[in-house]
Amino acid sequence: VQLQASGGGWVQSGGSLRLSCVASGSIRIILGMGWYRQVPGKQRELVAIIYNINTTHYQDSVKGRFTISGDNAKNTVYLQMDSLKPEDTAVYYCNMDIASRRGRDTYWGRGTLVTVSS
Repeated sequence: VQLQASGGGWVQSGGSLRLSCVASGSIRIILGMGWYRQVPGKQRELVAIIYNINTTHYQDSVKGRFTISGDNAKNTVYLQMDSLKPEDTAVYYCNMDIASRRGRDTYWGRGTLVTVSS
């Protein structure tokens, strides 16, 4: 199983970006999907997760600005980011909890850089 993230880039403060992450390979079922982010010198932190089709949780700092959604038929998770702030600048990683022929594992995408200028 491989995860490929896309959609990062540069945006001015207050702008929007939409991240996508698609999983490929021998997938039986996706049990949960999420987005994390990391800045140099800091630990990777949870941004948002979605599971049980539409149960979501967000980091407090992104509530009301970011929206996570998933399309299990397309093995894809999205992160709509609105009202972006400079402190949202980070490398964003997608994460999926997947049941495959190997069993149940957690997979990570390579990361996509989001830069928000003030």
